[in-house]
Amino acid sequence: MNKKELKKLTSNLPLSPGIMGRSIYFNSAVLIPLIKIKGEYHILFQKRAKHIRQGGDICFPGGAYEECDKTFEQTALRETKEELGIKKKHIKIIGRLDTYVAPIGAIIEPIIGILKKSTLKKIVIDTNEVEKTILIPLSFFENYKAEVYTLKHEIHPFSIDENGNKEIHLPVEKLKLPKTYQKPWGHKSHKVWVYQYNDDVIWGVTAVIINDFLAKYKDL
Repeated sequence: MNKKELKKLTSNLPLSPGIMGRSIYFNSAVLIPLIKIKGEYHILFQKRAKHIRQGGDICFPGGAYEECDKTFEQTALRETKEELGIKKKHIKIIGRLDTYVAPIGAIIEPIIGILKKSTLKKIVIDTNEVEKTILIPLSFFENYKAEVYTLKHEIHPFSIDENGNKEIHLPVEKLKLPKTYQKPWGHKSHKVWVYQYNDDVIWGVTAVIINDFLAKYKDL
């Protein structure tokens, strides 16, 4: 590397570090909708339609970042309009949480928005994506101790298909990598928080976001 190349490298370094490899992840944004009802804030959730991916899960409105979106805030607002019929003018954005890189290979940008109580009457659910909406008092999450489970996940360099054939994902032997990589490795622990509200279960990424949201103003 010569002096000119070093200078070019220096000028190309980010002023604020981002997320390396972001382009290979599923990039998305969600809206955390807060509504004040009778002096108490509630969080508006939605239950995903049963026939779609992750059907039946409780989540925030949101979805994939698309080329038409200039910011992740626009992604969250667009998806909220598509899924719940709530327009941008009825949402007051007050900020965002930290970026979450999920073990499932997704990056989620949580955006916080305030909705007026009257907005509830304007909700028009897209039944292709949403089964129903759920309002939960913020105090429930403040007072409820979540159940915590620890999962194990590991990396598999190969898999066996339905016909019993071995499908190679990483040619460990051909690349002459250490033998330890010829079998599954990693054994990483992954904590899962679970909240049960009446007959609904909130867990996974949504629960992680809730925990971070609570931590911003409450000692957990």
